[in-house]
Amino acid sequence: MRLLAGSLLLVMAGLFLLARWLDHGGPVWGYVRAFAEAAMVGGLADWFAVTALFRRPLGLPIPHTAIIPVNKDRIADMMAAFLQQNFLTPQVVARRLSALDVAGAAGAFLTDPRARPGRLREGVGSLLADVLESLDQERLGGLAKGALRAQIERIDLAPLLGRMLGAMLADGRHMPVIEALIRRIALLLEANEELVRTMIHDRANTLLRWTRMDERLASAVLDALYKLLAEVVVLPDHPLRRKIEEGLEQLAHDLINDPAMHARVERMKTEALRNPAFAAWLDSLWERGRSRLLQLVRQPQGALDGQLGQPLAELGRALQHDARLRLLVNRFARRTLVGIATRYGGQIVRLVSETVRRWDARTVTDRIEGAVGRDLQFIRINGTVVGGLVGVAIHAVDVLLK
Repeated sequence: MRLLAGSLLLVMAGLFLLARWLDHGGPVWGYVRAFAEAAMVGGLADWFAVTALFRRPLGLPIPHTAIIPVNKDRIADMMAAFLQQNFLTPQVVARRLSALDVAGAAGAFLTDPRARPGRLREGVGSLLADVLESLDQERLGGLAKGALRAQIERIDLAPLLGRMLGAMLADGRHMPVIEALIRRIALLLEANEELVRTMIHDRANTLLRWTRMDERLASAVLDALYKLLAEVVVLPDHPLRRKIEEGLEQLAHDLINDPAMHARVERMKTEALRNPAFAAWLDSLWERGRSRLLQLVRQPQGALDGQLGQPLAELGRALQHDARLRLLVNRFARRTLVGIATRYGGQIVRLVSETVRRWDARTVTDRIEGAVGRDLQFIRINGTVVGGLVGVAIHAVDVLLK
């Protein structure tokens, strides 16, 4: 646009020279000359005005030029004051939020996240993801893993395990576990039959081996074990099953009431926390959680379609249809945002002011000129055209008055 405005000025200069050369060829060239002459004046005047905003024209120390670089700090303070007075005062925030239905918007999104994508929501999600990725991952991960480790260390594990085991026994939920364990033992026994036979053969005396009674003995032992395991699975009141249940009941009791068991479980927990495998598990847990969080903020639709979708959709419907819940959520949102504006408004505008003050003059000039420079070049073009038209009008009046 700067090239176009400058070229138009050069065209006017060429047209002026041509009209001056052909001035005696007819009255029309007088009008052309007046148009070109006034257009040059208008174009040059607007070039000076536009240039004076950002720099000194031709590098000359003309007063009241390079207005933006010279007044950079004052502009920063005015921008900060404008933000605070028009956006970040508690009264303005409260007035703008009075009609804001935060609960309804959140409910609509949770109920149907695809209904309205919304540039604001996408922008906030992208901003959160960028912030999460820009943080020091080693330090942030260390804080998260340290907090999780501290929580695990504070848990009194033995009574918790005892109550969980007691609840399982009371509800009969231990039976499938016992049956699965017995079936697993049977499969292990079947897979290691040859090992059992070899053990019995090696421990049998010479007479048993010579008469091959060791093989019969091994088969009898294996058959008895298979029969025992099958009976334990099939018969609910089998004595061995009852012994297992009594052992589990005693273990639940000891976990809750026995100090020695408490100490043993705590030692096991401490050893597990010190194990490198636990540190590796924490690392993998942090990476999975961080990846999941990034996916949630970058692609909320996909995250809400997963396991969290149904409970969050129910929450969304409650936010939409429960008038009391909506009132509470909206009131909390308004009070929170007004409180943020009251508490941190000054710091926010000071951040804006200090950031602009730290920019060098060239940076400020380039950023503002990049934002509005196109329109400023249109001012030069309009000044050239309008100046030319005014020149034609003045020339016409001059001709009429002669």
